[in-house]
Amino acid sequence: MSTPLPSFAPSAAYDDAPGPVLVEPETRRLDGVVREAYVPPLAPPVRHGSLADLPFENAAAAPGTVVLARRTPEGRWVDVTAAEFAAQVRAVAKGLIGEGLKPGDRIAVMARTRYEWTLLDFAAWAAGLVTVPVYPTSSVFQTRWILQDSGAVVLVTETAGQAAALGPELDRLPDLRNVWVIEQGHVDQLAQVGAPVPDTDVDVRRGMLGPDTLATLIYTSGTTGRPKGCALTHGNFFAEVDNAIELLYPVFRAQAGEEPSVLLFLPMSHVFGRMVAVACVRARVRLGHAPSLKAEDLLPDLAAFRPTCLLTIPYMLEKVFNTARAKAEAGGRLTSFDRAESVAVRYGEAMEARQTGRGGGPGSALKTARAFYDPLVYRKIRNAMGGRVRYAICGGSPLGRRLAAFYAGAGIQIFEGYGLTETTGAATVTPPLRPRLGTVGWPLPGTRVRIAADGEILISGDQILHGYWDPQAGGVVPAAPDGWLATGDLGSLDDEGYLTITGRKKELLITAGGTTVAPAPLENWLRAHPLISQCLVLGDRRPYVTALITLDPPGVTHWRRMNGKHPVPPELLVDDPDLRAVLQRAVDEANKLVSRPETIRRFAVLPRDFTEEAGHLTPSMKLRRDLVLRDYADVVEGLYES
Repeated sequence: MSTPLPSFAPSAAYDDAPGPVLVEPETRRLDGVVREAYVPPLAPPVRHGSLADLPFENAAAAPGTVVLARRTPEGRWVDVTAAEFAAQVRAVAKGLIGEGLKPGDRIAVMARTRYEWTLLDFAAWAAGLVTVPVYPTSSVFQTRWILQDSGAVVLVTETAGQAAALGPELDRLPDLRNVWVIEQGHVDQLAQVGAPVPDTDVDVRRGMLGPDTLATLIYTSGTTGRPKGCALTHGNFFAEVDNAIELLYPVFRAQAGEEPSVLLFLPMSHVFGRMVAVACVRARVRLGHAPSLKAEDLLPDLAAFRPTCLLTIPYMLEKVFNTARAKAEAGGRLTSFDRAESVAVRYGEAMEARQTGRGGGPGSALKTARAFYDPLVYRKIRNAMGGRVRYAICGGSPLGRRLAAFYAGAGIQIFEGYGLTETTGAATVTPPLRPRLGTVGWPLPGTRVRIAADGEILISGDQILHGYWDPQAGGVVPAAPDGWLATGDLGSLDDEGYLTITGRKKELLITAGGTTVAPAPLENWLRAHPLISQCLVLGDRRPYVTALITLDPPGVTHWRRMNGKHPVPPELLVDDPDLRAVLQRAVDEANKLVSRPETIRRFAVLPRDFTEEAGHLTPSMKLRRDLVLRDYADVVEGLYES
């Protein structure tokens, strides 16, 4: 796995961009192909202290600086200064100590993305504890497994219903001593419990922590088998967030007199959300939390909070684009929208060409066209995100070159990233002013990326997890004993060190004819279609490639309205010849990405979408392929009947 490669060939640094000097990756080649890329760290390693120190350091250095915003029950946003947040963290930490929790105890949090999540995280760390996130959508079995495996002594739920659902399992959780409910005021009550505890007790607990101390156990969402607890240290987070802050300086520093702000609406049970929350506190960037991804809930939060940066996934950016296009079509402005899309894509690509030294940038005619369409199309898209959004950090799956170029042309720079729970978030990210659309960027500073002989991506760096939690083995078992984490993902590095993800190693399909097919490019392309919600490409040990497709309800509603179709039950809609004709054209376009033996020959449209509740999706929107194939076995067999 760690076969020696030839010596590094360092590339030139560039210093023509504002912000810190960014160093291009040093690369290694084997047989003429780039097999490894490395970017030196931009931030020095943290040798002392822990994440628990951040609120108190902020309060000492800039007590009046707004570091968070808290949404009131009435929907107003109330700013929280560094001094106020540090005081709240200390009060809750004292309450945890007063409740008898000892250093190293695990405290589980089962809640949506809300202010109390970040407060509990830092308070638990200040009390010397280890936080264990649990997705609020987890089943009782999943919750029990995580609590059992981690040995959590306290569970904090958001609602009383979540706590009550666990009731029948409590006799199987001997380590669990307390269940607290946020909506019942139990977090606020901790401050009262801790009032008699001396402040110095928190300082002593903080003083016991160091970079190598365990900070959190994050359980993988588990597309196959039982989830594993990833043991991440305070040092793992520092290596991740400090280098991300330096690299992504437009996100974390004031631009043109405008203070940066981030509205976090992705699950904080996922490492992506936790990493960004820690980074915002570290950089003193105003951070808000939005608990719902539903448009009717999120849009008002975006409008009121008005973030400069969003943390998102491709699925959401696709839906924003498709919704805007559908509105334009309904208003008789589709031709204008499509022209605006073309202009934005060409503008984004021209900007990329200039920034990477491959072209002169947008010409005067293209600049004029973009200026013309900005108030008609692009500003409306930005306004839907709050009106001030300049940047979006996007991960989870590839966004696609065309959509990334569109958003860049529309005035929103996308920083695509790639990483895992095991890498404390991003392992690669788009470097500012050096985008390579359609890739997931360069290695995060301080990170090495290697492509193994079979195409698997290997990662090395200080943000790599300490190991996997295994109580039977007495604690943490190393995950990368030779320093290289095998990701299970497939990819390639280009001549300049940009990484492209091509699929999952375990998801590669080998047809009966011996053709190897990576389903991800086909699935990602089709998923971006306005009528398609999810797609699962099949063909392992089969004579040809097929696909299961689910429909996007808003997209279908719009399509019916525009085509004069009456509402019909989903079971009848999937056989509508006009709908299938539209989907067939989408499949034909996707097939242009691959060779003929890899093309989708047949597809089935399912009457129901894949959902997390049905077990077909993980909380991070990844397909559980084995469960989909199990539940739709008869449909799959029908695709291969003559």
